[in-house]
Amino acid sequence: MPLPPDLVEEAEWLSRARAGDTAAFDRLVAPRRRQLHAHCYRMLGSPFDADDALQETLLAAWRGLAGFESRSALGTWLYRIATHVCLRLISQRPRRITSPDHRAPLQATAELGEPVAGPVWLEPLPDEDWIDTHEDPATALQRREYVALAFVAALQHLPGTQRAVLLLREVLEYSAAEVAEMLDTSVASVNSALQRAQKTVKERTPAADVQRLGEQGLDGLLQRFMSAWERRDIAAMVSLLAEDARFTMPPLPAWFNGRRFALMFFAERVFQTPWRLQPLRGNGQPGFACYIQQTGDDHFRPGGVVLLSLRDGLIGSIDSFIDPAVCRRFGMPDELS
Repeated sequence: MPLPPDLVEEAEWLSRARAGDTAAFDRLVAPRRRQLHAHCYRMLGSPFDADDALQETLLAAWRGLAGFESRSALGTWLYRIATHVCLRLISQRPRRITSPDHRAPLQATAELGEPVAGPVWLEPLPDEDWIDTHEDPATALQRREYVALAFVAALQHLPGTQRAVLLLREVLEYSAAEVAEMLDTSVASVNSALQRAQKTVKERTPAADVQRLGEQGLDGLLQRFMSAWERRDIAAMVSLLAEDARFTMPPLPAWFNGRRFALMFFAERVFQTPWRLQPLRGNGQPGFACYIQQTGDDHFRPGGVVLLSLRDGLIGSIDSFIDPAVCRRFGMPDELS
């Protein structure tokens, strides 16, 4: 039975790549690059760490291409390499955390603490870094839950092997036998690790309902939130936040838990300066590029990337990332006129 045309073409590019054709190798990995990066991001909790892992993965694949015997699909082989690269990095670096992992919430706004530097915080991923523009909307919606901030944060509480098993089994949908081969372990060990990982992630991942509002309802909520922020309108904010809403701002260690304290922070600190917001999306979630105008400055400059988590039709979490590197990752210009 003849091979499908796409597999024939892949075999031709593979043959050229094995002969040392780097352009052929790039052609082979290009359709898989974005999802390999997303896999590394889920494992490591940082798009910058995922950049390093992807680069190392592709270098290892290029060097090892002669040993690829095509007993498994090329994508499976690449995911195996990427997973082992990530497991090694996990063993060498501290896990990425969220603000509640670091300290208790504040109940006053006078002192927010000094930024905690280093590879410490969970970092967001721009949607354009992981979404395939050619996939159908239903598939994109299903994959959105597997890149949400809460899901990626929960993964960071798992040992490396459990992270890998959960992602390979549930997100990438490999069989237990395939995962056991990829991780050089037994099917029984894979099944045991999956059960433990599922339990931890379920306990740490709240239900999200971005779609519950519908697109029109979601757009309305986001418009009201943006308007209230730019107008520095506390009264308008009250009806938008859930009772247990939280506000985080890594790399600052301070965070506020509950609508009362989140609104206090808005009133006493955030709303003391003018802001401009522009919609964006990251981790499959709605959010804003936030620009701040300091006294004596005619321009608005990057103040942070904010992603929202919704629950019961209200904003349950405002995760603000004020690291300039994150702002650049989301393509924020240095200033707005």
